[in-house]
Amino acid sequence: MNSFARIPDAPHSDDPALLAQLAADLTAMDYTVDGVAAFLGEEAADALGREQLVPAILACREEAAAAQPRPVAAAVALWLIGTDLSAADLARAFPRTGVAGLLRLGLVEPATTGPSDSRPVPDAAGGDGALRAAVDLRPYGIGGEGDTPAASLWVASDLGAHQRPGVLRRDHVLGIGQASLSLAQLTVRRPVDRALDLGTGCGIQAFHLLGHARHVTATDISDRALGFTRFNLLLNAPALGLDPLRLEDRVSLRLGSLLEPVAGERFDLVVSNPPFVITPRTGADEPDRFTYRDGGLPGDDIVSSLIRGLGDVLAPGGTAQMLGNWEIQAPQGVPGTTPDTDATPATDAATATGWERRIRSWVPEELDAWVIQREQLSPAEYAEMWLRDAAENRDRQLYTAAYEAYLRDFASRNTEAVGFGSIWLRRRTGSEPLLRFEEIPHPLEQPIGPHLGAAVERFDWAAPRASLLRERLVVADDVTEERHQRPGAEHPGVILLRQGAGFRRTNLMSTELAGFVSASDGDLTAGQIIGALAALLGRDGDAEFASGLEAEVRNLLLDGFLVPLEARQRPEQPSAGN
Repeated sequence: MNSFARIPDAPHSDDPALLAQLAADLTAMDYTVDGVAAFLGEEAADALGREQLVPAILACREEAAAAQPRPVAAAVALWLIGTDLSAADLARAFPRTGVAGLLRLGLVEPATTGPSDSRPVPDAAGGDGALRAAVDLRPYGIGGEGDTPAASLWVASDLGAHQRPGVLRRDHVLGIGQASLSLAQLTVRRPVDRALDLGTGCGIQAFHLLGHARHVTATDISDRALGFTRFNLLLNAPALGLDPLRLEDRVSLRLGSLLEPVAGERFDLVVSNPPFVITPRTGADEPDRFTYRDGGLPGDDIVSSLIRGLGDVLAPGGTAQMLGNWEIQAPQGVPGTTPDTDATPATDAATATGWERRIRSWVPEELDAWVIQREQLSPAEYAEMWLRDAAENRDRQLYTAAYEAYLRDFASRNTEAVGFGSIWLRRRTGSEPLLRFEEIPHPLEQPIGPHLGAAVERFDWAAPRASLLRERLVVADDVTEERHQRPGAEHPGVILLRQGAGFRRTNLMSTELAGFVSASDGDLTAGQIIGALAALLGRDGDAEFASGLEAEVRNLLLDGFLVPLEARQRPEQPSAGN
């Protein structure tokens, strides 16, 4: 793994003592999420989160005019804003690391064009002596849930488009983005022996996995990405519980594409934010693709090939969680047909909608699957988003040609929309398959991982029970009921059950189902409540009524509106992981 310690154009991690000095300097200046927010103030910090730099530039400029500027201002100006600083300013801000140390680590470089116009700190050494950021290095908070203590980390990645002019480099190493945060919040955290971070990038998922996995294997197709990951692991070694001199005891870094680096191995948990972006493929443009997002395969083949292949690396009962895009194709011969966006979960292949059937066909027989589509974009919207992402819209000629290529590529496969969402897979150990495909566009509680895990546990509890009639169920703590009726009406016309947490679902209730929920306090079994309702509604002895209501009750259980009484009574266990 030392082979990734000195990768060209990546920060160097071959000097643990120097990295410890850097960590000490960053800690002393309070270069943390809270420390930066306190220095900038709420308005400037919020603007920086939107990649609007001016308020932060003004805050740094004002601090530079102080008699003794706070060192954190130099770190913010250098790495978060991307302005040039003098060697003298850096030496004051980093007394342990020093300018020579920052250069040796690959965190700064000579500013060949001199100081930037927006430079908030005067250059005491003159234009020729100015230094600029070679990478983005920013604070990141982790943990603080369950029995995992909160920790402040630092994450190095390539500079973004808002920090450096021009189109991103093709081997750009992405930093802390919304997708990586979404995957971290989505992952079900449970203690595992071996975990795989497939397509690690700068290592964000590996950080989280180390909180609940004995050993983590991190792979990537880019040696630069693995260089960043190794640097980040060693810089944060104490907080992550790593021995800098024995990193291999807990982390293995592998270079290679998709599942090739781990062929023949088995993992209890796989997480992946793969290069799933659908990019036009012509063959000649392969060297020009962005490795952090473009997997090099046509259409959504990256996602489909992973779904088909992940079962080969999962241990029995092992799970995989990933993000992905998939094409939603119009029925052949019917261009422009509106995509089917039925939000009802499809557990029967015969009732599945178009996008669900397509993904279902990728899932091997031995795997459970739960796919949640969160968003759909038209081909034009999709092209615009990813061309902006790499700052390709700064070159009009390039932008026009790339935009056209996107539209032609989608049209060649009759693609009318692109779905984005999450995929959960499990190597099945039971006989009852869990196959769920649904669309949830509304905001979810974050992190959603604990709620996803709880939903799987409810399925595993209910699956072997052919009947729920002997079970005692109770209403989940976050559930409320909402009734609507016209003025003067004797009975409500609409009864809704709402979740205040987790997936925040809403369920339209029948009168009998609302009656069942109202009586679900654990005193009576489900069979006793159904029998009482049948007698009350004049349906006593009606087997169809009883079986239909029981099926609706099972759905409420699987969705989390109802929970087994034994689960309510069981002492709450501390959460494992982050």
